[in-house]
Amino acid sequence: MADNNFSVSEMIAQNNAKKKGTSDKIVPVILGTIAVISILTTVGILVTLLTETITFFTRVPITEFLFTMDWNPFSSTPKYGIWALILGTLKITVIATIVAVPIGLGAAIYLSEYASQRARAIIKPILEILSGIPTIVFGFFALTFVTPLLRDIFPSLGSFNSISPGIVVGIMIIPLISSMSEDAMSSVPNKMREGALGLGATKFEVATKVVLPAATSGIMASIVLAISRAIGETMIVSLAAGSTPTASLDLTGSIQTMTGFIVQVATGDATFGSDIYYSIYAVGFTLFLFTLAMNLISQWITKRFREEY
Repeated sequence: MADNNFSVSEMIAQNNAKKKGTSDKIVPVILGTIAVISILTTVGILVTLLTETITFFTRVPITEFLFTMDWNPFSSTPKYGIWALILGTLKITVIATIVAVPIGLGAAIYLSEYASQRARAIIKPILEILSGIPTIVFGFFALTFVTPLLRDIFPSLGSFNSISPGIVVGIMIIPLISSMSEDAMSSVPNKMREGALGLGATKFEVATKVVLPAATSGIMASIVLAISRAIGETMIVSLAAGSTPTASLDLTGSIQTMTGFIVQVATGDATFGSDIYYSIYAVGFTLFLFTLAMNLISQWITKRFREEY
């Protein structure tokens, strides 16, 4: 028997040796090169961003950047207090999260626990179409439809405000939450559902007290990633939120986010090599730190609360 096993192993090795050609040698090299290029590109972006940010801080004190609330780089006495832009970004993000989380989770629960296969096959692709709509279209939708609609209800609302773009950003990130959460809930074994139903639980109780806790890892990760997406949104806030940096908590007036300021300067409002030009790198680096933190939190949540069945 040992001889037979040995001969079979030999035959497999010889067969593989015959089939092994030039492509088997070249493909790993190509794939490895692509991986290295991806890594080097990322490193290059980070080095460029960090280098220009350091140049900015040689001209503007980092204490002013981090600990003041006024952002007005275009005045005769420029002010670079990043918190005005951070608060504008957080306003949009909070409103978007309030809109997206309940709707996204509701859609995920319906698709996972209540919808038939036919309904799921129709509804899920329609939801995911939202993620394919260009953000500039969402921006014009916020500016020309949502804002006038809200002003009919709240006359004091400004033409540029936090609420309208916040709502539309929330609509934009609904597919991210609903799709990832539905995948997480669908991965929960049916035996857990059947056991709960056998103990007398209703379908709603199964969904909320069995499936949701079991899928906590995937659901929380989807929410954190959606928040990260909202923080980095550009065109919607550039079109509908305005360009007035303010540290006020008022939601009815014009604001400016970190991405909105980058767009404003990048369209030609600053000369190359000026303090304002370098400020977009400092703002971009701050934005990078925010999104990096959110991604790290998402990974931690995924590992911390992961359930294996």
